[in-house]
Amino acid sequence: QVQLQESGPALVKSSQTLSLTCTVNGGTIDANYYYWSWLRQPPGKKLEWMVAIAFSGSTFYDPSLKRRMSISRDTSLNQFTLHLRSVTPEDTAVYYCARALTPGTVDSDSKGQGTQVTVSS
Repeated sequence: QVQLQESGPALVKSSQTLSLTCTVNGGTIDANYYYWSWLRQPPGKKLEWMVAIAFSGSTFYDPSLKRRMSISRDTSLNQFTLHLRSVTPEDTAVYYCARALTPGTVDSDSKGQGTQVTVSS
């Protein structure tokens, strides 16, 4: 059974870059035909999909966040990483990494426990 674990800072200052890493156990991130995503849920709002990297290495971005985001992976460590630049307090949320069969959706068959990130002004 695949397990995902998020890691990264709990507190980030405005204008800085937030970097979060997802470590995957029980499955490989280049295995057909999965997509590895980052999701987030701001306080009082719905869960939203942000970005995904496919088993092939192709990347998919939410258009509204694309200019501030990048995603990368390290297959040797079985990890993938989100970089979100120029953060503001509106980026405060619980961030999740997840595995899905398609990009662009919050639906997943496995998801990490989530990590709270607060952006201070």
